[in-house]
Amino acid sequence: MKLILLLSFLSLPIYAQDWPEFRGPGGQGHSPERGLALTWSETKNVKWKVALPGKGWSSPAIQGDRIWLTTATEDGKSLRVVCIDRNTGSVLRNIELFRLKSAGPLHAKNSLASPTPIIEGDRLYLHFGANGTACVTQSGEIVWKTRLDYDNGQHGPGGSPVIYDDLLIINCDGQETQYVVALDKLTGKVRWKKFREGAQAYSTPLVVRLPTGDQLISPGAFRAIAYEPRTGRELWQVRYGDGFSNVPRPVYGNGMVFICTGFMQPSLMAVRVDGRGDVTKSHIAWTLKRGVSLTPSPLLLGEELYLVSDNGIASCLDAKSGTVHWQVRLGGNHSASPLYADGRIYFLSEEGESVVIAPGKEFKTLAKNQLDGQTLASMAVSGGSIFVRSQTHLYRLGN
Repeated sequence: MKLILLLSFLSLPIYAQDWPEFRGPGGQGHSPERGLALTWSETKNVKWKVALPGKGWSSPAIQGDRIWLTTATEDGKSLRVVCIDRNTGSVLRNIELFRLKSAGPLHAKNSLASPTPIIEGDRLYLHFGANGTACVTQSGEIVWKTRLDYDNGQHGPGGSPVIYDDLLIINCDGQETQYVVALDKLTGKVRWKKFREGAQAYSTPLVVRLPTGDQLISPGAFRAIAYEPRTGRELWQVRYGDGFSNVPRPVYGNGMVFICTGFMQPSLMAVRVDGRGDVTKSHIAWTLKRGVSLTPSPLLLGEELYLVSDNGIASCLDAKSGTVHWQVRLGGNHSASPLYADGRIYFLSEEGESVVIAPGKEFKTLAKNQLDGQTLASMAVSGGSIFVRSQTHLYRLGN
């Protein structure tokens, strides 16, 4: 099955019930879980709802019975990691990692704790943009801490880290300085660092494992670059004019990577990954310029590509040709990336409304659900439950 093939592009060993990084196992928004809730509200199918300390928009990272999120105190001076018990919602740990004198520039919709943690074995890796990067154990011991030399741009921290073998790889695209860096995940020391000219960007890279060699797909301002992940050697790049401030994480399938080009006039490009050098004129299969997201990442299911724009227009495209099967206005504003689980696609608006649809070339709504508060973080799935972070709470939703 094509969906199973998609799940083979994993950068981490995982358990089926875990959600170890931004967008889950493989980083593309897929979960193998079944028996999930279709409908919910504040009074229906809520296993628990727990108030979260501070403020943050990182998505939950889950391993076993532990849920990890980052947060910042209301005064913005303390950057922390919080551990929640998956069964009870109890706060197990609340650890300070960095203390700031001042927060710096921050977009009204952003937070100081927006990058999502990544878990591997007993270790958890936390990134707060230029404000700090750290590794802690599941028991709460701080293994190492470092601060990378760049700035958070005009809007604060954004992109999440990824793991490749013994490396922790991070996009560091600040307003003044832009580079991609690989840290030794055991020590936090720099193993390679590749500068690139551009402007601010906030995307999370994607590791694609191919028979011809693995690639790290890293969108940045004005171009996306594919690196050899072990060494940082540039394999290919594709240019997209003045596109910058990129947020969506790319997805991969059917021999192509799907990249959102960012502000000011967003487009979505399907790029074949078998090129070398500048592939702008040779390897772009198709481009979409209408209904493209600035913030939510796309979702690929077999030969169908789904996306939602920031103003709530959802689209389904033929992934190979770019042909639009449908475009429908869901309503609301959208920052969270869509999720595929239990044979359904879940969209979550900033206003707390989730729209659940059936995959396919015809649009079919299965449910609409409403929770209180603002919701910008992407959903997570683990152990038969869906986890939703609002501005003030974390929800566990289940039948």
